[in-house]
Amino acid sequence: MAKEFNVPPVVFPSGGNPGPQQRRLPTAPFQPPKSSNPGIPFMSFDVGSAAASTSFSTPQFASTTIGGGGSMGFEDEPPLLEELGINTKQIYQKTISIMNPFRVKADLHEDADLSGPFIFLMAFGLFQLLAGKLHFGIILGWVIMASLFLYVVFNMLAGRNGNLDLYRCVSLIGYCMLPIVILSAISLFLPGGLVIKVVTGVFVLWSTRVCTRLVVELASCGDEHRGLIAYACFLIYMLFSLLVIF
Repeated sequence: MAKEFNVPPVVFPSGGNPGPQQRRLPTAPFQPPKSSNPGIPFMSFDVGSAAASTSFSTPQFASTTIGGGGSMGFEDEPPLLEELGINTKQIYQKTISIMNPFRVKADLHEDADLSGPFIFLMAFGLFQLLAGKLHFGIILGWVIMASLFLYVVFNMLAGRNGNLDLYRCVSLIGYCMLPIVILSAISLFLPGGLVIKVVTGVFVLWSTRVCTRLVVELASCGDEHRGLIAYACFLIYMLFSLLVIF
């Protein structure tokens, strides 16, 4: 005898079989919109509209207020060389005054600086390097020792009335190195022997005369000891000229 199973009745929505209008259709895969720019097929947006809709504001920099009296922007700031204390016009005028040993303008050297001497010393070392001599450290060391030597000698001669400070000594010796720098440049093209020695003597006398006159006119009680000051300057620049000869 067959066994009977109780099967529950199937109930369809809306009381009937599902029709074709009630079936859920599969969705199509995602497709990006077509580009409006035919030259760039892989871009799915309009570059022109995006650039037009995007706006960037110009950055505003805060102005610097000095003393509460006004504001100073970047356009009103002084040049970089002026902030560093380098006066190119003054260096040029001092250099021109050294070029004429018979008309040295001592008033230009009242304001001492180290920018011009540093340029001359680097140029001297460069010309020595072109001659196959590496003397940068020797030059800087000798300038310091020469400045100390001139400072001690002058203040011993002038006593309490001496007003020549060490900073001014370095400035004067550095600027009066210009003839020695010219000598080092000329020596690259001159033959050795008697010719270079005679030319060296001329340039040493040039530097000695200029440095002596500047020291005598800028420092008090210098005129009384002109001969001894000239001898000290001669020894200093003769020492530098030995770097050129040998």
